[in-house]
Amino acid sequence: MGQSPVDGFCSERFEGVRRAFEENLTSGEELGASLVIDIEGETLVDIWGGHRDVSRTTPWTEDTLVNVWSSTKSVTALAALLLVDAGELDVFAPVARYWPDFAANGKSDIEVRHILSHTSGVSGWEQPFRLEDMYDWEGAVTRLAAQAPWWTPGTAAGYHAQNYGHLIGEVVRRITGLHLEEFVAKEIAEPLGADFQIGAREADWDRIAEIVPPPPLDIDLAALDPDSAAVKTLTGPIADAAAANTAGWRHADMGAHNGHGNARSLARILSAITLGGTSNDVRLLTDKTIDLIFTEQNNDTDLVLGVPFRRGIGFALPRLDTMPSIPEGRTAFWGGWGGSMTVMDLDRRMTFTYMMNKMGSGIIGSPRSNEYLRATYDALGAVGPA
Repeated sequence: MGQSPVDGFCSERFEGVRRAFEENLTSGEELGASLVIDIEGETLVDIWGGHRDVSRTTPWTEDTLVNVWSSTKSVTALAALLLVDAGELDVFAPVARYWPDFAANGKSDIEVRHILSHTSGVSGWEQPFRLEDMYDWEGAVTRLAAQAPWWTPGTAAGYHAQNYGHLIGEVVRRITGLHLEEFVAKEIAEPLGADFQIGAREADWDRIAEIVPPPPLDIDLAALDPDSAAVKTLTGPIADAAAANTAGWRHADMGAHNGHGNARSLARILSAITLGGTSNDVRLLTDKTIDLIFTEQNNDTDLVLGVPFRRGIGFALPRLDTMPSIPEGRTAFWGGWGGSMTVMDLDRRMTFTYMMNKMGSGIIGSPRSNEYLRATYDALGAVGPA
């Protein structure tokens, strides 16, 4: 037998996860990736393998970083919850209490929980708005503050795909004086010793994996109402996966989708939610704040994604018809474009994280991430319907 393409370690209990990971690397379905399973604060799986680049000349190593797309949102939501825990932010208060300009154009009653749960009605930027315009923080948040919501806030959810970090980040900045990337570094990544950052320092570029764009989304925008939330969100701006490989993207502060890390660093950070507020002997949250996550805000078809989601404050909650690989219970999750995934299962005290560079198909999760999750829950004896 040849040498396994998988590095790291894996508890025998999760051999099915490692085997699926190895098979995907061997077949080429996976280019490079990392996966971690932590239970009760003990890392039982920490595996990685494959390559950082399409030409397969540079191996994916223990310290490889990758743009994690919307898995960044899990950290951005956590940043807001830290301010809640400190008594500096009230999720039931209007956004305009902290960011007065945001009250313009019918937005005075939008609450912080609405932006955290994708129910604010402000799910993108009014056109014209280019992808590069997101890199200009002041210009981007000024535009958001000035525009009107696209539906009645709080009545429906529509994925805040690309502006989630700008909305929450500006609230963070108004409260703390720190940009979101600075706050995450100072209050989350550095205290926890987590190798994660929003954007990416140039000194780390040589260990960042190349992003391989996914197949086109199976959404015919031309067939939809041009005034719909879906079209306005997905074209304001139009996403381009290849942009993640550019300097402009890496220099930007975008808490919706340009976090750079790996499975180990995301697990280190998000275990704070799973384990009652503490990770790596650092307390970030109290039980009362964690309970807020599970305060249901919406349980209906997402106006942008077109599939049903159940949303708490900052995270999705289990709904078997949408994510059958995540069983019901006290679990919060979200993923990233192309398949990255973060799952915080409080019932089982288990944190699952998976990050990769070859993007797969799918709106949330991918065939690969769902395969790894099913194998994980199979090992735990808690598999949902196939």
